[in-house]
Amino acid sequence: MRTEPLHYTSGSLACTGTLVIGAEADADSPLILVAPNWLGVTKEAAERAARIAGPRGIALVADMFGGGRTATGPEDAAPLAGALRDDVNERRRRIAAALDALTAEAGRSGIGNPARRAAIGFCFGGGNVLELARTGADIAAAICLHGDLVSPLPAQPGTVKASLLVAHGARDPVAPKAQRDAFEAEMEEAGATWRMMTFGRLVHSFCEEDADVPGIAEYDATGAEATYRLIADFLAETLALSA
Repeated sequence: MRTEPLHYTSGSLACTGTLVIGAEADADSPLILVAPNWLGVTKEAAERAARIAGPRGIALVADMFGGGRTATGPEDAAPLAGALRDDVNERRRRIAAALDALTAEAGRSGIGNPARRAAIGFCFGGGNVLELARTGADIAAAICLHGDLVSPLPAQPGTVKASLLVAHGARDPVAPKAQRDAFEAEMEEAGATWRMMTFGRLVHSFCEEDADVPGIAEYDATGAEATYRLIADFLAETLALSA
């Protein structure tokens, strides 16, 4: 496994993501776009990408803020993420640019199969991935982990090409049950292929080891491990990976 920066642009915005390449990656390897939480392109985000990609995959941690910028906590992360939540078109442009960069890099290097693309996001990143799917991006799978579920621009019938997997905490105060209900109704209306796993008692960020805001964002080892198993099974199914 190796990691390296990947420089690309989204319009006039210069971005720097982290590319993760499995030791056994080849021309048929899956391409997995990883949208990090609102802290940005951190070391922890790269570690999560490496776990998801495994020895055969290629992953890119998307840079949603430009310049590989990271945040240290909610005080500086909230304004960065909030600006994109308020501008859904720009949010979609930036996540789409990251997918394009990953695909272009696969073509340049000859490693990775553009026909086997998936996207996965954590928290704010989960919302980014769902926005990508709503645009009709040509990806096999989109996975949202305790993420933003609703959008000011809901999916239109027939637009969502990706199969969707959502893992969410039943007590998540950031995206509560009303948002889960709205998401389900939206996806049914859009005719999307989707599934949701709701974990009882869990709140926000339960897959992230450093989450520690009692009652709001808390890591849960059991829920996290179950979710990573769900991810592996879902990617194997949608990308036709061998066991």
